[in-house]
Amino acid sequence: MSGIPKSPLILGLAGLIPFIWGALTLINGDLHDWGTRTFGARFVGPYVQLFYGSVILSFMSGILWGFATKTSGGKATTCYVLSVLPALWAFFTTGGGPVSAAINLIVGFAALLLLDAVFWYWGLAPRWWMKLRILLTAIVVLCLSVGVYL
Repeated sequence: MSGIPKSPLILGLAGLIPFIWGALTLINGDLHDWGTRTFGARFVGPYVQLFYGSVILSFMSGILWGFATKTSGGKATTCYVLSVLPALWAFFTTGGGPVSAAINLIVGFAALLLLDAVFWYWGLAPRWWMKLRILLTAIVVLCLSVGVYL
């Protein structure tokens, strides 16, 4: 991914591990059983994806909050309000079972990508931001979809 600094790219890709691991343990029973024995039931299948997904949406709220500090006045107020939406979405929508929680996380990550685009368009995010966010969001949505559609 040319143009993305090495550290954010590596850390962003590493941040996909729980989503990918969760998807793999959903489609492979032997891997699921091994993961359960080795790490515990909380760290396989949809459980690792849903908990980690909520954490990441909250983390991304913090990132957007940081971008909001680059502006002032009414625009800053708008940015601060928008920045808390991903965390609130995760908090209020990830109960009710693994399928509905995964669907809500997919919606949350898609909406986050729109917020990323707004902050980027306003010049508050780095130029390379959308390249990274599109890649990461696509993989997250694909991994969460495994638990919804398979």
